[in-house]
Amino acid sequence: MVELRVHGILGATGDELTDSVASVDVAGDGVGRIMRPADRLRRPVPGPVLSTGDRSVPRIVEGYVWGGMTSGGLSKATWALLFPFALANMAHWMLPPVRSGSALSRGLSTVLRALLRLSALLLTMLFVAQITVVSLDLVAAQCLSPGAPCLEFVPSAVRSLDVLRASAALLPVVLVVLLMHRLSTVSWQVSARKTDKPQHSARAPMLPGANVVADPDTPALRALHVIAALSTVAMLALGGPFLTTADPRWILAAALIGISVVGTVGLDDPARMKPDGKEKVLRGLLGRTPRRVLMTASALLLCSVALLPGPLNAPLPGSGPTIDAITSALVVTCVAVAVLLTPATLLARSTWKTCPRPLRPWAGGWMSAPVLMFACMLGNGFGAGLAFTVRQTLVVDNAPGSPGPTLPDAFDDVTIFWGTTAVLLAIAAVIGIPLLLLKRWRTTRTEGDSSIPDEIALLHAGRPEDQRAAANAWKWADLQRRYSHIVLLVIAGVLAVSTALTVVARTMELPPLIDTDWLVGIGVASLAALAAGLLRMVFLAASKRDTARYLGVLCDLVLFWPREAHPVVPPCYALKVIPELAERATEHLADPNTRVVIVGHSQGSLLAAVATARLLDSLPEADRERVGLVTAGSQLQWAYPRAFPGVVPHMSLRDLAGTLGGRWRSLCRGTDPLGGAVTTWNRQVYDGMLIGVGFRADGTEGPLPAATRGPTGALVLGGDHWLPDPQRGPFACRRWVPGVLGHTDYPGDPEWDRAVAMAAGLETPVRGATLPLRPQTPTPAQAPAVPSAPKTQHLTAQGGDGGSLTDSVEELTQAPEEPEAAPEDESTPVTVPEQQDVKTRPKPAVLPEITEPRGRSAPWERAMSLGSSEN
Repeated sequence: MVELRVHGILGATGDELTDSVASVDVAGDGVGRIMRPADRLRRPVPGPVLSTGDRSVPRIVEGYVWGGMTSGGLSKATWALLFPFALANMAHWMLPPVRSGSALSRGLSTVLRALLRLSALLLTMLFVAQITVVSLDLVAAQCLSPGAPCLEFVPSAVRSLDVLRASAALLPVVLVVLLMHRLSTVSWQVSARKTDKPQHSARAPMLPGANVVADPDTPALRALHVIAALSTVAMLALGGPFLTTADPRWILAAALIGISVVGTVGLDDPARMKPDGKEKVLRGLLGRTPRRVLMTASALLLCSVALLPGPLNAPLPGSGPTIDAITSALVVTCVAVAVLLTPATLLARSTWKTCPRPLRPWAGGWMSAPVLMFACMLGNGFGAGLAFTVRQTLVVDNAPGSPGPTLPDAFDDVTIFWGTTAVLLAIAAVIGIPLLLLKRWRTTRTEGDSSIPDEIALLHAGRPEDQRAAANAWKWADLQRRYSHIVLLVIAGVLAVSTALTVVARTMELPPLIDTDWLVGIGVASLAALAAGLLRMVFLAASKRDTARYLGVLCDLVLFWPREAHPVVPPCYALKVIPELAERATEHLADPNTRVVIVGHSQGSLLAAVATARLLDSLPEADRERVGLVTAGSQLQWAYPRAFPGVVPHMSLRDLAGTLGGRWRSLCRGTDPLGGAVTTWNRQVYDGMLIGVGFRADGTEGPLPAATRGPTGALVLGGDHWLPDPQRGPFACRRWVPGVLGHTDYPGDPEWDRAVAMAAGLETPVRGATLPLRPQTPTPAQAPAVPSAPKTQHLTAQGGDGGSLTDSVEELTQAPEEPEAAPEDESTPVTVPEQQDVKTRPKPAVLPEITEPRGRSAPWERAMSLGSSEN
């Protein structure tokens, strides 16, 4: 059996992923690394054997390390500066799916995708325009003008040459555009066969992530962004978009920007599923040769501006109008996306209306609009923060009567916007946090401090201290999972209100009693802190590994998605990881006696699920039975299907579970704020049994048999293994980790191996057993040598799953009248032969009593007795 592991966010080393003291590469290209445990001579070794009932199966543990694709080094640290671009690109993948057979839904989806691509183009133009204002306007035209009191070390000869000043100021802008172009051309080399099939990104896939494929139109979009960026610089230097002039350079700049806008809006066939029509004509017009001609024309236009800049002795008249025009267009597109998303989500509602409410998309599938708004405002804020920081640096305090360089009025609007945003966010925090604490206080007062939810009482039966520790962690974790998207919606609402107030303040004359100076001050401070904090984080990430890992979290979340709306984003790691995982599994499956289980933790669970779906789609029917999937701490229920209903819809997860036929196992902890259940929902405790609804092995969904208790204390309901956290134990000859673990160290739980064995088809839930509900403290004389089965009336068969607990939860939560026994009293002690010296050795901690459906205990539970008998 091959266990192929994939790590999640924050990355992981090979040692951490394979759970070993040393590891070595056995495959991969150094970027995507496949590693195995190693011995002292750095030779790869197999993993520990896998116990499956009455036999042990050889196991090979491999780990796919992909953290180097998103973090590490200065180049990857600077990717954080492009975070707004990546957010705008991610917003495209959050659109609702197209309703089948509805021309209106298909038309709305086409318009929405076009608006998102247009917003991305405007975001690039705004970023470049803000950099041009800093370099060409603030520095070259104002600070380096003849007689200016700043940067006095620059000689007068340089100040008198407008050509030299313009060329030096435009050089950084050109370098930024070239860097953006270079970054957008980088893609990871895939060491696997190409298996992607044409899948339109707007159509819900049959299996999860089937439409996550590379867009062949990315080169054309990249060229259009570069053309628009260079033309925006020329337009700003030549007087702005509202200038009436016969200068051919201005006309050429306007024409190039128009071509970029039209081409960006028209490119809308991500997988080239339509071989003819307007898409074919547009691709012909934007082929390689036409793109090169247009890019050359925009480069020559910028060179002409550098050689013939015009007067550079005062603030440039084109700076303010250019920033205003781009910002206004961004606001209009964001509003249009928000408005058109409403009917689009209503039409797509039929695809998820049968799902329970907790599984439906966030905000009814409307989350793309707030994410797009957040991306636009964050990009605008970072550029404005950079401009204010540079301006404050160039101001000379000892120059009498000289106010220093001035920024266009458009930047004052940005300061008012961010000042209003900061105030509203503070008000929301002041109101929201006390309300949250008050709600929790009322709940605690109503239920009582000692109230333990039934599910927790059942999971930690007989352990009151663990119940209290787990109950508090469950509440906070559930709070984060339930309201995380609400925070984003609140931020989006604050941004919308701030935008409206800024527009009103700009277009209407405010009463004299309303003073906005204090808002401007708060906005300037917020923007400066934003720019300085981000630059400092990039610097620390380039020099310190831990900071780089935490900064890489942003890349882990947003760089999973291929370039679709915005081409100027770092390369998508999913396009490399997923096919290489499937290819590695295929290599192992070439041996007919080998089974493969793909295991993913956190973000890796999404990679593992998509890779498993691709693998099953390419394998013959006979080989599919040798493939399994294990997810741990996964967001495949509470986050991804709700945020990306067009990529990972609920129905696709159900179909994947049906294809695997019960070989999808999920490790869950209620204390995990980032992970949760995957295959079950609507759980409740009834008559001492954990019941719920979820995916069935036959590809349907509905009520499930009652949960069974495994040998390690976990409750198994359907495909979900609910782990006790804190763990039961410690026990002899078994790994144990103390405390509440939350989202960490899932391989340290003893249920891990059992879930892997089930996913491999080597074990079935029929071996599930019950742990005693009450502590049992038999005397040594009464204790049998081998744990015996409980009485028949304490075991109720439930659909062949082994058994369920029948005592009421109220009895579990009642404190026993007798004094609580020592921890080892939870278990039935094992009789030790007389010849063994028990006085010189501490009493071993043994496992809790376990009941096998066949009336005997598992071999590893009898290991201590067997070993003693042999001695």
